[in-house]
Amino acid sequence: MADVNALTAAGAEIRPRVAGIAPAQWDLPTPCTHWRVTDLVVHLIEGSRMALRLLQGASASEARRAFGVAHGSDLPSELDVALAEELAAFEGPDALTMTVHHPAAGDVPGATLIGFRTGDYLLHSWDLARATGGDERLPQGLVAAVWEDLQPMVPFIGDIGVFGSGPSGTVAPDAPLQQRLLDLTGRRP
Repeated sequence: MADVNALTAAGAEIRPRVAGIAPAQWDLPTPCTHWRVTDLVVHLIEGSRMALRLLQGASASEARRAFGVAHGSDLPSELDVALAEELAAFEGPDALTMTVHHPAAGDVPGATLIGFRTGDYLLHSWDLARATGGDERLPQGLVAAVWEDLQPMVPFIGDIGVFGSGPSGTVAPDAPLQQRLLDLTGRRP
């Protein structure tokens, strides 16, 4: 199960990948349909800002206002700030037990939200590596935590719209866990 340590580790995966994006790579396509590298990084920034709002007690509609705002020219720094603020909010005394009003998932505990955010950072680390030709290996402990957090969604993961078509059905049950996680979440390495 994801916790603040897992989210910190997932942030440590994405930060250097974003910081290392070369100027010519910002417009490259990613494995996320219709997203360029810039779009993926903006998504991460806005997701962190949404989580911060939720942890501050925002309604679902108030949290949605984190999306579609103007961004500066230094997206890596913007991501660093957004992630730091999100982490600080998750370190609050009731953050994991409070109910948040997620715009897509409905009312969920903060512990579920931190799992969403950890998975978002980890999976998009792979997406960014794939798009830019970087190292696609992910830390096994984080892969296991995200895998565990996604298990309740396995029966309908392909139907919710955020993980592509879901699992392909072609990956062996004894394949490496990273490969199974990527496949589960609609990625076809």
